[in-house]
Amino acid sequence: MFKYGVASLIWSEDFSKNGLPLIEKAKSLGFSVIDISLNNAEQFPSKAVRKTAGDVGIEVVTTIGMPRDCNLIDPDPAVRKNGVNKLKKLVDINLEIDSKLLGGVIYAAWGYISGKPRTEDEWKYSVEGMREVGIYAKKAGNVTLAVEPVNRFETHFLNIAEDAVRYCKEVGTGNVKVHLDSFHMIREELNFTRAVETCGKEYLAYVHVCENNRGIPGTGLVPWKEFFIALKKIGYDGALGIESFDPSFKEINRLAAIWRKYADTGEELAIKGLANLKKIEASIK
Repeated sequence: MFKYGVASLIWSEDFSKNGLPLIEKAKSLGFSVIDISLNNAEQFPSKAVRKTAGDVGIEVVTTIGMPRDCNLIDPDPAVRKNGVNKLKKLVDINLEIDSKLLGGVIYAAWGYISGKPRTEDEWKYSVEGMREVGIYAKKAGNVTLAVEPVNRFETHFLNIAEDAVRYCKEVGTGNVKVHLDSFHMIREELNFTRAVETCGKEYLAYVHVCENNRGIPGTGLVPWKEFFIALKKIGYDGALGIESFDPSFKEINRLAAIWRKYADTGEELAIKGLANLKKIEASIK
């Protein structure tokens, strides 16, 4: 059986003290993991999150799309240093809330596109910065850093699993792994099975289960059976997190291009998606 998670972004663009009830809400809806966005890291209620999650009995993971002033592939070394320092701070938050994983677009700024293919300098900058953070995370408490390849409209740096695995190997700290997302995979990968097998259990640390249009999982074009069979074949035992965004969001909608609703509420999308995915999993022999 897979363990299913839900992103706090289903409900809110920023997670703060007001978001603490969402932890219990996620558990009550049948999720065993909550994926908390660290977009509001400066005011993040670490102690309260750890206590609430512990009381509720739910696993916590975190994700983020790095901001423009913390871009690990920026030509300006000061901006790259900001990125390294930001990621170290996020590692600290993960340790404070007893989360073992930080995923997302952490190798570059989310939405930053140079207008040309990835360069050798950009690769070098990001690998070096991530290596420093990886070493820090290992010494501080062995937090896994999971890099998410996303579609070409959101980054020019990592779009496919093959490049993400090569990136992890070049960083070489052992705790930098891959975060796959089916929304991005259906745009960039040639084959879901091959993408999963390319990562294997060694490198696949986290999965977002999102429909091709970011709507209710199980209602669109994603080849869910193929995807789930491939995940089971490699022995994947991490979480499957449902993620989507509401059109009322501000900054995230600009970056993710969300212009219409796919359900009356994000919560409805998560509930129906969970039911669909569980049914699909149960159908696999």
